[in-house]
Amino acid sequence: MESALAVAAFKSNAGFEKERAVITDNFDTSTIAHMEVALERACKMLSSGAEDHDVRRHIAARILERAEGGDRSLDGLTDAGRVAATELCPAHGV
Repeated sequence: MESALAVAAFKSNAGFEKERAVITDNFDTSTIAHMEVALERACKMLSSGAEDHDVRRHIAARILERAEGGDRSLDGLTDAGRVAATELCPAHGV
């Protein structure tokens, strides 16, 4: 199953196949679902740019970092997404 998070995070990267394998091979379906929900929640925080690929990729990368660090809870992943969205606000005007 290809997750929306994998597509959002890595579609434009040259190593897309490798990164997608990391996500689907290293995380169970529950964690992947939590990552996707966290991504959508974070994007809803943005006043604009929520559908911009680079914005979603940035947020997804931060969520993935948190999950790779061992925090796979919905709250923890949502927090990582919220922090990433906040980082984008002043830098990109989103």
